[in-house]
Amino acid sequence: MAWKETRVFDEKVRFMAAFLDENDHRSMTELCHAFGVSRNTGYEVLARFREGGFEALRARPRAPLHHANITAPELEDLVVAARLAHSKWGPKKLLEILRVRHPKISNWPAVSTAGQILKRRGLVVPRKTRHRTPPYTQPLAHALRPNDVWTTDHKGCFRTGDRAYCVPLTIGDAMSRFHFELRAVTSTSVDTAWPHFEHAFRVYGLPARIRSDNGAPFASRGLGGLTRLSAWWIKLGILPERIEPGCPDQNGRHERFHLTMDQEVGIRASLAAQQRAYDFFLAEYNHVRPHESLGMRTPASVYESSHRPYPSKLRPMEYPSRFEVRLVRRKGEVKWQGDLMYLSEGLAGELVGFERVSDREWRVSFGPVPLAVYDEKTRKLRRPPRRQLPAPEAPGEIK
Repeated sequence: MAWKETRVFDEKVRFMAAFLDENDHRSMTELCHAFGVSRNTGYEVLARFREGGFEALRARPRAPLHHANITAPELEDLVVAARLAHSKWGPKKLLEILRVRHPKISNWPAVSTAGQILKRRGLVVPRKTRHRTPPYTQPLAHALRPNDVWTTDHKGCFRTGDRAYCVPLTIGDAMSRFHFELRAVTSTSVDTAWPHFEHAFRVYGLPARIRSDNGAPFASRGLGGLTRLSAWWIKLGILPERIEPGCPDQNGRHERFHLTMDQEVGIRASLAAQQRAYDFFLAEYNHVRPHESLGMRTPASVYESSHRPYPSKLRPMEYPSRFEVRLVRRKGEVKWQGDLMYLSEGLAGELVGFERVSDREWRVSFGPVPLAVYDEKTRKLRRPPRRQLPAPEAPGEIK
């Protein structure tokens, strides 16, 4: 039974007034029946009246006075402090880093609870809905071990606070997300990029492949798309791997690194200040920041150096005996069957091989990379059909 649909407090007051009225000789049972409530409810109202008078008859909050699973204020403060130190990290990363820093604490809140704490403290900015194209993942399928594939790119050009141009050069490992180089360089030339790649090779060894876009200094419009830089990679036993033009999502892990870099670092006052900020960010990214795709491990804990060291001396390209070998001249030409044939200035000073593939055709290659097919009848070059290169069987092995 329940109180009549008037104000409950007023009904309770009337009930107690009738019970206390000396001229009202009705029993508790009769009063409860008259007010349409059970005897248990009547006695409960009487008990509350005896405790605190008429004010005690007002409705009490139904929420429990104590919550067994409530997060302790000191734990909330630690979550908030971690967020203030890492303003772009989500609750999952924050809790992981807190567990590492405070191993004796075991009662950390759930990820969802940590997210509510950040939201309640005004530390969450709602994201705009973005319509994304499903990623094209096939080029990344063979990055199964460290050094299977390194990725590289130049982040878009911008000016620092002192108006200096900056086009950051980034080099990383596709599998572990470990990044070797993050340099605030001012040019996309081969001469600028070369020493940074050489430093990475000397420290970490050689990868099986390096994936890049089709821009300078990684690719050109010449045969094979080679530049001096990518030709050097091939001589080191590294296969260049280029994404489709206009498809940066094929190098999505590297692009995601650039997004995180922009969010964390931004634009600094000078080129030197930009590099200092990059150095700090890269150390934290590699050694502190946990990655969900790595099982909340850090890139440095997953990456292993290559078993192929950087050679002390680079030998000329070698070919099997069935090849005819020619030296590429300074302007990118070779002499073949009495004619000067232009290949690529990126191959100047290098040896290329001609392999007969039919009665009238020769395949022109630079090491394992086919450059063109030469037709003796038309005396012209044509580009070879594109082929999918197999995945390496072991780190650093090229097939």
